[in-house]
Amino acid sequence: MIKSFFKRGYLLAISMVLFAVNLFAQGGGAAGLSAAEGEIKTMFDPASKLILAIGAVVGLIGGIRCYIKWNTGDQDVMKSVMGWGGACIFLVVVALVIKAFFGV
Repeated sequence: MIKSFFKRGYLLAISMVLFAVNLFAQGGGAAGLSAAEGEIKTMFDPASKLILAIGAVVGLIGGIRCYIKWNTGDQDVMKSVMGWGGACIFLVVVALVIKAFFGV
């Protein structure tokens, strides 16, 4: 029983070493990372504009919902307005932070 346990341990250790050697043998990692960075930089500006446009549409819909609640005399209109305004501020701040993080 103990011998089979040690045999499994040795086989596991050998397979892990061979797997690690195979990982170190991979080449071209730097070229792939620089290509991915270039693609992200070219696609980032149109994607951020699309996200801001979607956010503007959703913000308009949220503003209309708040206006409807206000006109009907709903009790939680301030809660709705605060949530809507916070979401709009969050959207703008996240766009700026991501642009600063990626250096675009």
